[in-house]
Amino acid sequence: MNPASIDPRMTVDEIMRRWPATIRIMIRNKMLCVGCPIGIFHTVSDACAAHRLDEEAFSTELLASMRSDPLANASSAFGEVESGVGLSVTA
Repeated sequence: MNPASIDPRMTVDEIMRRWPATIRIMIRNKMLCVGCPIGIFHTVSDACAAHRLDEEAFSTELLASMRSDPLANASSAFGEVESGVGLSVTA
């Protein structure tokens, strides 16, 4: 699955499960989301705020990882991203 944007309702836990390559992005940014019980509630926006990261820069890096992840195969619990709802990042 090659996402065009990050669904703002999707949690960081779901992102890491659907796109395992994103785990290294979390670790590289010193985020403690991997295995965190709050990860099932936090969106990317929440996690960036909690870790004081620039959301746009982090989302760009995360989306690039999601697009190139060969292990991505699960569908979203939220369905497909609706037009105009997701955070689009131009590479």
